[in-house]
Amino acid sequence: MNILALDTAGKTAAVAVMQQDILRYETASNTGLTHSETLLPMVDTALRACGLTAAQIDLYAVTIGPGSFTGLRIGLSAVKGLAFAANTPCAGVSTLAALAWGMAGQGTVVGALDARRGQVYWAGFDLESHDRLTPDAAEPVEAMENFIKACKKPLIFVGDGAALCYNRYGCVPGVLPCPQPLRVLRGAGVALAGKALWESGGCVPPAGLLPDYHRLSQAERDRAAREAAQSKTE
Repeated sequence: MNILALDTAGKTAAVAVMQQDILRYETASNTGLTHSETLLPMVDTALRACGLTAAQIDLYAVTIGPGSFTGLRIGLSAVKGLAFAANTPCAGVSTLAALAWGMAGQGTVVGALDARRGQVYWAGFDLESHDRLTPDAAEPVEAMENFIKACKKPLIFVGDGAALCYNRYGCVPGVLPCPQPLRVLRGAGVALAGKALWESGGCVPPAGLLPDYHRLSQAERDRAAREAAQSKTE
């Protein structure tokens, strides 16, 4: 099976090609350019390096959220465009699950993304089996305290929200440091999470790919606040 995996959920864009469980190509870009500028050239380079065309891809894997609303739409649009001609199956992968699949070892891994407004998107996974331990959530860092205390150790945090988690829980016994360059989301993690979704029957046709934002956009939150304020004055 030829899998093309893409991630545009955060600041880093990632692309990987996996063939028959072997990682053939992987690249990431955190240059400050927008994903709309970097993603398709990265995909083209990856396919050329592996001697493949889009028609030879058997499965597309892409992160669907949580993450940057604009970034997620760029990744989903790219995959839909590439997969539509042959109606190639697509795996819509949780960004937090992809973070976990990019790591290996024993214990627990928490994928965490900075959700702003004092919150993180987070979820816990078994580091060895990558079984999910919690649902994806958007909460204050303090909300994961009971999970951190009770989960199997050692524990590491990954993702661009890891620093916020280490600031609060870094001194908890069993919590191990993870160097910043190893916290980033890997295309290989997206590919592995996508393959697992394929094996469980969770893939969809291109038209079925939808983002999973986990909360309202800033514009929607502002509108809700205005409507709530207006209702109080009526």
